[in-house]
Amino acid sequence: MPVSAAYRPDPRFMTLGPEFGDPVAPAAFPQTTLRWRHDRAAATVGLDTLTDAEWLAHFGRFQPLPDNQPGPLAMRYHGHQFRTYNPELGDGRGFLFAQQREAGTDRLLDLASKGSGQTPWSRRGDGRLTLKGGVREVLAAAMLEALGVPTSRAFSLVETGEALERGDEPSPTRSAVLTRLSHSHIRFGTFQRQAYFERADNVGLLVDHVIDSYFPHLADAPDRPVAMLTETVARTARLAARWMTAGFVHGVLNTDNMVVTGESFDYGPWRFLPRNDPNFTAAYFDETGLYSFGRQPEAAFWNLQQLAGCLTLVAESDALIGALNGFAPAYRDELRAAMLARLGVKSRDADADLDLVNAAFKAIAEGAEAQRWEPFFFDWFGGEASEARAMAGPRAALYEAEAFVAFRRLLSGFEMDRPERLAHPMFAAAEPVEMLIDEVEALWTPITEADDWGPLYAKLEKIEAARVAWGLAADFGQRAG
Repeated sequence: MPVSAAYRPDPRFMTLGPEFGDPVAPAAFPQTTLRWRHDRAAATVGLDTLTDAEWLAHFGRFQPLPDNQPGPLAMRYHGHQFRTYNPELGDGRGFLFAQQREAGTDRLLDLASKGSGQTPWSRRGDGRLTLKGGVREVLAAAMLEALGVPTSRAFSLVETGEALERGDEPSPTRSAVLTRLSHSHIRFGTFQRQAYFERADNVGLLVDHVIDSYFPHLADAPDRPVAMLTETVARTARLAARWMTAGFVHGVLNTDNMVVTGESFDYGPWRFLPRNDPNFTAAYFDETGLYSFGRQPEAAFWNLQQLAGCLTLVAESDALIGALNGFAPAYRDELRAAMLARLGVKSRDADADLDLVNAAFKAIAEGAEAQRWEPFFFDWFGGEASEARAMAGPRAALYEAEAFVAFRRLLSGFEMDRPERLAHPMFAAAEPVEMLIDEVEALWTPITEADDWGPLYAKLEKIEAARVAWGLAADFGQRAG
């Protein structure tokens, strides 16, 4: 049997009907060469037992999975793109392929594609994905998972044998189809489309679908739209805080790139910070810095406001505003918790925690010229337990500066959380695992010049080791539901 006992199909989205998705056919690619399969993720949905040939049948040619969706659905949505409303959106080069339950959490998870061919929403696009774009998404998702950010996972990458023309890459360039595993693809823009057409009935239907499918603990809420928004506000605050402690810049925080369940997904022009810079942008076309690193919480809140605007068709405005007002305190609490987790220490009390968080950000800011983002957390992980390691390392002189002295003094008062983590071999190295853009280019070069995938796979193994070493899943575990 190609699937394991952990495979539990539950194709729910298709029951919403034709207003929410269009049946489409996948592209007939000239070749399907498997480049990446995420077996750890596959095991959680009972698909790790597929042979490579079976894997390619399902994730290269998109033959339906057993008892799942009978065919792909291109999801319908609208969205604000750089705060300009666009009613011409929708899945233009991807589709929802299957839905199933996750072993251990019972969460409903989606398998969805990127680069799988044209749909009614492709506009003038070819519906394809460059192989380099697929590699970049595999790396971004792996690194974010390692750093404890709620994220989609790059489930599969298949090279498809087409030569693509692109304006922002040397062309012709190689092609691929990516499949991602994510908690949801119900975007803020999914609601926006129904509100645009003044379909209060469909907005209400979508609210019920989200609660029944993703937030069953809200089943008995007296005001379902407000309860759903309150939950999405909390999850979005959590996501934004974790982007900030990971030093991650998404690059394109449009309303169609945010989902109600609060996971990060769809990685295009992403970047990790080389050094602290609130004005750092990921997208070359973000000329005003709208989605710069320091403005990401603001962008997330603005998007939540647009979602709340859709819900005014089915709920009272005052109650929705009350839910939105929960974002700022939730973000503060989540940022504090995320910073403590990244430093590997236990909470003391709200005031002491806040003092440490402020001191950490101040130290990072004042040392920005010399202090790379990720090594700060690597050197000081575990608090006082790592002081000797940090002060004997390559950044010891930097840590003698006044801002770091204050930070070190405060950090010494915190107890390490799960001290056994420091025994991992990663912490014996002088440098942490990072994912800066220059390395992405360096990993791509052997692929494009010699079809050498060894450096990429070696990097992914290092990221996986870092995920285990940091052990952030216990702190940043995604909620069941």
